[in-house]
Amino acid sequence: MERRHFARSILAAAGAVALGARAQETRSQAPAAASPAPIASAASAASAASGLKPFLFAQDDTFWYETLRSFGHIAYGGADFGEVVVTAQRIRGGDYDSWHDEWRLTADRVAAEAQKSLAAGHAVSARDAFFRASNYYRSAEFFLHGNPADPRINAAYDRSVECFRAAVRLTNGAIEPVRIRYEGTSLPGYFYRAAGMGNKRRPTVVMHNGFDGSVEEMHYVAAAALAERGYNVLSFDGPGQPGPMHCEGLVLRPDWERVVGPVLDHVLARPDVDAKRVALLGNSLGGVLAPRAAAFEPRIRALIALDGIYDMGEKTLPMFGGQREVARRVLTAPSAPDIDKALAQVAAHDAQARWAFGHGAWVTGKGTARGYLSTLLDYNVADGVAERIQCPTLVCAAANDMFFKGQPEALYAHLTCPKTFLALDDTLGAGAHCHAGAQRLAMARIGDWLDTTFAA
Repeated sequence: MERRHFARSILAAAGAVALGARAQETRSQAPAAASPAPIASAASAASAASGLKPFLFAQDDTFWYETLRSFGHIAYGGADFGEVVVTAQRIRGGDYDSWHDEWRLTADRVAAEAQKSLAAGHAVSARDAFFRASNYYRSAEFFLHGNPADPRINAAYDRSVECFRAAVRLTNGAIEPVRIRYEGTSLPGYFYRAAGMGNKRRPTVVMHNGFDGSVEEMHYVAAAALAERGYNVLSFDGPGQPGPMHCEGLVLRPDWERVVGPVLDHVLARPDVDAKRVALLGNSLGGVLAPRAAAFEPRIRALIALDGIYDMGEKTLPMFGGQREVARRVLTAPSAPDIDKALAQVAAHDAQARWAFGHGAWVTGKGTARGYLSTLLDYNVADGVAERIQCPTLVCAAANDMFFKGQPEALYAHLTCPKTFLALDDTLGAGAHCHAGAQRLAMARIGDWLDTTFAA
């Protein structure tokens, strides 16, 4: 009887339980006293995806956001406007195969341009095209993870990495691929030398992506921007993120300090890194992973949550009356056919939930939507963890975030360290999740905060 009741709650909440669920008003500045507001309807979801009016995929907020993500990468060389538009115009909305095929076609075409330029000795043109092709291959396989055995996934992923490394080889040593020792294996990463600084000790930003983005994508998100400002950058993929997941099946884990510790060991062994000025930046889901690491890792001297997250369990708890232990019991039960059926119905009618359930089941190693949702209960900095953070912290927030609305405010409210709240809206087009489409503005604000923090 209990499970049938919760199954009805799941259906009533539609796709809200997915990581990529519809915009959800979770908490106010006083998070402990607040309760979740109703989930936005599917009809209003497209406008909730960002304050920017969609001019592609107007009825499909999932495809529009991922297209906006590519537009955002134009700022640091990850795309070109015309290439994104003509690709998107060929895609059938809601069709994952069409999405893959058209992005793969564009990626292949741009990679061919890169090879042609390289063969003719035009290194700059080749580098730029390789960077764009890498990002387009990343986009091509994005929606395929509901079937991890699909050979198109690794084919596109491998090409994304190959093109990125081809571009890196044309940066005159400014970017260096690295391997970071981690629990008997190694994690992939890239070290960016601060522009024009040689081997002088420089402030350094360690950074990682979140639920679905790659270390290569971090080039367009933040790495290139901070390197040109005079920072060293070490970007890496951790467990559950593309490199370790595709190559070794290392699944996502909530105790992110166990991941960041070896990364810090690696970067602090370098002679060109100033140990007193090391920052950690986490993007998207990294907005809870990085704060978790900073709570237990005193070598982090500044923290950037882009954007901030306090408790991923808030995605799941509304289905269970806000009772975490009830949610955990039901979601981890050996068998819960009513819940599984309800989640399947949600996925059948909600493209965002379908993607999130499939991708989440894969990267958490749980294999099912229910198993994936159970893991969300562990991704938080609650119960005094946020209060352990001691370094200066920048919590970023997007006014129209379709994924984590209210979470940055909750994180900020619990911090007792020196803290700054950076809220960006659509006055200049920066109100989408992780400020997609406004990378220059977002990185200007973040870079300015870092400059001020490390100058103090």
